[in-house]
Amino acid sequence: MALFTMKRMRRLFRKDGRSVIVALDHGAAMNVLPDLKDTPSVLRAIVENGADAVLTSFGILKDYWEILEDTPVILRLDGGITSFGTGTKRYSQLYTVEDALRLGADGVACMGLPGCDYENDTLSYLAGICAEARRWNLPVLAEMLPGGFGHTARAPEHLAFAARVGVELGADIIKTEYSGNPDDFKEMVEGVKKPVVVLGGAKSERYEEIFQRIRSAIDAGASGIAVGRNIWGYKEPGKMTAALSAIVHGQASVESALHMLQ
Repeated sequence: MALFTMKRMRRLFRKDGRSVIVALDHGAAMNVLPDLKDTPSVLRAIVENGADAVLTSFGILKDYWEILEDTPVILRLDGGITSFGTGTKRYSQLYTVEDALRLGADGVACMGLPGCDYENDTLSYLAGICAEARRWNLPVLAEMLPGGFGHTARAPEHLAFAARVGVELGADIIKTEYSGNPDDFKEMVEGVKKPVVVLGGAKSERYEEIFQRIRSAIDAGASGIAVGRNIWGYKEPGKMTAALSAIVHGQASVESALHMLQ
């Protein structure tokens, strides 16, 4: 890995090799109101309470760069679909690595959906982004979800295969689901030999379950989390960020993390 790529990776991950990535890239595809009605306040709360990086959209980074100027940012480069759409939803590359650099991003992100009806589209532009990012020494986070969104039957071996595909195509960080089985997850991490961050999933008020899943994933070898709705959708995003940071970086128990929400 080139020197400048390594330096940017070190900005995204703390010295313990872990990262709390807050995902605020949902608004380009789904309705985030009223939770993100006051986007500046939410951004300030998360960056002041332990967010190591923010995964976000072109518009958010462009409009709120002053709030994010001291926080590493990963810019999502793909999309082109919304929750209004019906039928098959095909992701497309919308922005370039150069666009990300012009906005001061520290990394870029895109989907990788092996097994879906249009896997060739996402895997092809993922490969192209990885090649372009290599020329500019910018890390790539690939969100590898076998079968695509809405596919619920994700066996551990399918998650591991999808993660490996992402690495083979050039990704530096893999974002994926936690299988729920520590042994299977350890094998996946060992098979990709790149940082693996687990996504947060749908918004839920079962905070104990959320914390337990993340605690288990970290103990099984995850390098961090990439959580969105369960942070900015919580009534106090700062407290949720701090609680998750305590689990990821401080080895906090589920019980102590729950106490931090009070």
